[in-house]
Amino acid sequence: MFRSETGFWLLLSCLPKFGVRRQQAITEHFGDFHGLLTRNAATLKAIGLAAETIEALEAWRRQDRHHPVVAAAVAIYRDCLRTGTVILTMADADYPDPLRHIQDPPLVLYLRGDRTLLGREQIGIVGSRNATRAGLEHARSFAAALGRKGLLVTSGLALGVDGAAHSGALDAGFATVAVIGNGVDRPYPYRHRTLSARIAAEGVIVSEYPPGTSAKAGHFPRRNRIISGLSRGILVVEAGLKSGSLITARLALEQGREVFAIPGSVHNPLARGCHELIRQGAKLVETVDDICDELGTWWSAQGPGEGPDMATEKQPENAIMTGLDAREIAVLEALGYDPQSTDDLCSVTGLPADQLMQSLLLLELQGLVDAAPGGFQRIA
Repeated sequence: MFRSETGFWLLLSCLPKFGVRRQQAITEHFGDFHGLLTRNAATLKAIGLAAETIEALEAWRRQDRHHPVVAAAVAIYRDCLRTGTVILTMADADYPDPLRHIQDPPLVLYLRGDRTLLGREQIGIVGSRNATRAGLEHARSFAAALGRKGLLVTSGLALGVDGAAHSGALDAGFATVAVIGNGVDRPYPYRHRTLSARIAAEGVIVSEYPPGTSAKAGHFPRRNRIISGLSRGILVVEAGLKSGSLITARLALEQGREVFAIPGSVHNPLARGCHELIRQGAKLVETVDDICDELGTWWSAQGPGEGPDMATEKQPENAIMTGLDAREIAVLEALGYDPQSTDDLCSVTGLPADQLMQSLLLLELQGLVDAAPGGFQRIA
């Protein structure tokens, strides 16, 4: 391992006081990181490396397995062999090129699944962990529609929008990329353990944290830069004004990526983050074609036999009404996209409360209506 390229990059990832500024100083002086092994301690100190960093490098040259940094790199290597984790370093030809050019690219990625997927064109889908039913449906349908356009969906495997996006892609027969803030051998959140196993089998799970690493709050903002770095653009489905999804959107802008946002009701607090992004210049999205138009159209042609869905083409009103009885049609027509109370709906439709609630339940089961603070709202 001491003489292997992979081992060297694992060491770099473990070096103390070796953040992005010092990494940039090394590449500016030496052209690449290998100069660290050929320069003496005085030279390394002169370009700003800390004493702890230099000491670890010298221990590596001596093949001193007892040094704590060297021992940590060796332990990671063994854990990857034990858990079947793939190690992808910046020296590998298939390291994702878009990620290579962000300000703070991860030196090492740990993978479970199909590593070739990271070379595909990707769109990140992010949003609230406490998404509404409409938000979850948007995430699923847009993920499926993006897959039909030849784009790979990338997200963070969190509860809410992330999980819905991954599931929407997989259920439609497309692979997906999950970027996580813990080791790829530790499913998190636990409720997504089945989804995690499915992504590993049909897509790829990515982390900059080695096997055995537990999820920590500080890992997730760093995880977000990888989601945006891998992607051509980021679609924000639902987000509050203080949502972590806005961090991902900001990182995407800093990295030169496109940012897209789905608008929502002015009464929905989870739409406010999207509305703020749109005010700041994000592309307002109603269908997947809005995304493709912004990115370019070389992938936008549908394959044989692929028809439209709710994310690619709005259904005509008469198609939505098909199969509804007269009472359900009256309730749906009375509803708007902002929440309305049952008292108001009774007044508008003239229906007694029990009949109104029965119709609302049937419309909700068909995915046309959703309960919301203050009453019910139409979602289709």
